[in-house]
Amino acid sequence: MVSITVYTQPFVNAPFAVLPDADAAVVATENETIVARCALWWGGNIPTLPGERSGIIGQYEATQDGATAMLLDHSFGELKKYGCTRAIGPMDGNTWRRYRFVTSNGDNDSDSAEPLFFLEPGNPSAYPEQFRAAGFTPLATYSSRVTDDMTHRDPRAERIATRIAGAGVMLRPFDTARLDSELHRIYDLSCVSFRDNFLYTPLPEAEFVGSYQRIVPYLRPDLTVMAENSNGELVGFLFALPDLEEARRGETPRTVIVKTVAVLPGREWAGLGMLLLDRCQSAARDAGFTRALHALMHDSNASRNLSVVYGGARALRRYTLYERAL
Repeated sequence: MVSITVYTQPFVNAPFAVLPDADAAVVATENETIVARCALWWGGNIPTLPGERSGIIGQYEATQDGATAMLLDHSFGELKKYGCTRAIGPMDGNTWRRYRFVTSNGDNDSDSAEPLFFLEPGNPSAYPEQFRAAGFTPLATYSSRVTDDMTHRDPRAERIATRIAGAGVMLRPFDTARLDSELHRIYDLSCVSFRDNFLYTPLPEAEFVGSYQRIVPYLRPDLTVMAENSNGELVGFLFALPDLEEARRGETPRTVIVKTVAVLPGREWAGLGMLLLDRCQSAARDAGFTRALHALMHDSNASRNLSVVYGGARALRRYTLYERAL
């Protein structure tokens, strides 16, 4: 028989490592074995929807379909108890962390789809159906796109490069010798560039820097492009790194992952994102990479549109974030 237990902060007795800013954790067990679990957020700095009080469901795992209905139904009750009117998930508290499910293998949705790329979140194929069975519907969709044409250049690139240079902007590689300074500046720019993104919430600088520090050892400075104005201020950046999963599978690395593109808002920076991508893909081609993968883009974002037109990128994977009225 399945039983449900709710754990609250400080989670010292919880049977899994609950993120410390969560408000509760819900665990389904059978014969003292965990068969489903999740964490809940309803207070503090969490994403919200207009006219709603959001409750977030994340850190979701399940090994038994029959237990998921009980787990999620109990989670809905907990969220309603604290005044939430809509559940959002899967999301580990905010969009800076792990969120959304893989829901299809892009333009070639088949059993022969490519394996996960470096840092791509994966999930069992049953998870989206478990959410749908509990009454969730899509809130937002995302995709990762890949181009095999590394020779493509946008015909506007040189004209934009001339205009950007005329405005005193210089493009340079990421400087690992000034790691703390570089990450601090990337954080400041990200807070401004992403603040109007869907479900955006601020993130403490220490957590942001910590997440980037973990992947800095794997990046190649020539593939990460920094754009500075004449005063030395960062006005844009593109963060990219090789797909290390290829090497781990014994393959010759051929793919560069474009992880983040950010540019200050304003007409004076129009086209800078495209120029950063042009420079990154050019450097990757010169280094012997044959593919560029533009990772985890919201389907309504400008970065997704840039990916589609730049080299005819095709969808490699699609992802869905869900919502449910409470």
